[in-house]
Amino acid sequence: METQNLIGGAWLAANYSIEPVMPLQTLSRIGRRRATQVLEGITTETYVESMRPSATLRGHLTFHLKHEVSHLELLSQLFAKIDPRELTDWVADEPSGQYAKRAGFLYEFLTGKTLEIHAAITGSYINVLDGTKLVVASPEQSISNRRWRVRDNLPGTRVFCPLIRKTEDSVKAMGLDVPSLISELALEFGEELLMRSAVWMTLRESKSSFAIEGEADQSDRIQRFADVLSRRTGQGSWPLNQAALAELQSEILGKRTTLQHFGIRQSPVIVGEVARYQEVVHYIAPPAEDVTEMLEGLVTFLERTQGQSSVMRSAVAAFGFVYIHPLADGNGRVHRFLINDILRRDGAVKDPMILPVSSLITSNHTERHAYDRILDEISRPLMQSLTGLYEFAPNHTPYPDGIRSNFVFHGNDSARHTWRLLDLTRHVTYLAHVLDRTIREDMREESRYMRSHAQAKIAIKGIVEMPDMQIGRIIRSAESNQGKLSNVLAKEIPILDEPGVWDAILKAIELAFRDGSEGSAMNKYASRNPR
Repeated sequence: METQNLIGGAWLAANYSIEPVMPLQTLSRIGRRRATQVLEGITTETYVESMRPSATLRGHLTFHLKHEVSHLELLSQLFAKIDPRELTDWVADEPSGQYAKRAGFLYEFLTGKTLEIHAAITGSYINVLDGTKLVVASPEQSISNRRWRVRDNLPGTRVFCPLIRKTEDSVKAMGLDVPSLISELALEFGEELLMRSAVWMTLRESKSSFAIEGEADQSDRIQRFADVLSRRTGQGSWPLNQAALAELQSEILGKRTTLQHFGIRQSPVIVGEVARYQEVVHYIAPPAEDVTEMLEGLVTFLERTQGQSSVMRSAVAAFGFVYIHPLADGNGRVHRFLINDILRRDGAVKDPMILPVSSLITSNHTERHAYDRILDEISRPLMQSLTGLYEFAPNHTPYPDGIRSNFVFHGNDSARHTWRLLDLTRHVTYLAHVLDRTIREDMREESRYMRSHAQAKIAIKGIVEMPDMQIGRIIRSAESNQGKLSNVLAKEIPILDEPGVWDAILKAIELAFRDGSEGSAMNKYASRNPR
């Protein structure tokens, strides 16, 4: 695209040599006729010559605020480069102008600096962000700013203010009615069976959460995390401060850990791996000194968006947390814990139910790849922008939390524009997909299995009276041995080897699961469920 015809945000980026980590989703230009083109998620808006702004900061910033979706990362970098007198002169010329007032407020919000304004700001109060284009604070949470005569409806703080654009996909995602989907399951299978399946769902979520991190066989740790999920989900205050995180982390990790300090880290952290004896860095987290304030910003977001989409809020809490990466260990498990935690707090999921979202993520290669890809949405372009700004020193430095690290990073100032102003639009859409499939498919199959299992148990008791524990072993053995009576089981329960008994039991199991329309689901769940 020819730079001389760029306008709005694209002009500002080109003229001030800014390359936002999160790309502009709207590119405005001047052309022969008005047109809109969407290609690979990027919208190109073509305007006629009469719409061209004056070739000044004032002209193109006005166009950006008026016609485009406010891109706060771009503005954060822009305000770090401009002479603030350009803004003060603009305000002096237009003390009641809505775009001058919004620009002045956003400058102070994003930079933490105060403009020297001598003119009296006048005019009616206007919203800082356009709520038709972005998720903003709920109306009752907006704050009237007397200095600029604006309504501060930003959803977060200067240190952490994640943004969600209102695209066709994200609006649909935010409208996902989780309670209605769960109610449909309850109508199909009954409230009692659905609640009884909650314990299995909790254990599955724990097991799958470890599987995401390549630790699926750690049975003690799986049970410990399942216990944390069942006890702490939706309980107490937001689990996002030092005391709450220290307690949560210690319960998840247990006593056998090398950590000397629980809670918010006091050392640098990266996400990476060693490939052929060389460190490969996939993501660099914010510096330790920023973490506490960033978590406070995340809490502010949750407080200022109360009453809005629980899907959106759980996505921002979970993915915002994992990008802040506030712990030395256990970030991934807390990240996935927060999905259920926010859904529970918002009343979208009732106690004791846990949605096994990690189970869906690990269900096949496609879903696992989608999860990795959504995490790369921020980390990959960020790392590309930080090339040459980090290294591994010869010696390790000890930090107050007991961590020793030789990682050295020189790019905090440039990366802060991104860390603080994450665009989590696609993360909301992704989580809605996961929740929808988890409830409609995984939980429905689980409920069918539970119902068929209960029917098989009743039928087996009609053939031979025995404890439920033995019946469970018989059903699992029938599944894993393709209908054959194992020697181990025959020795343990001799009556099974009597003429006609095993055949009758096997027929009862097959009938129960066939009536439940399970088909191959028995084998599927035998391999996936921690029964």
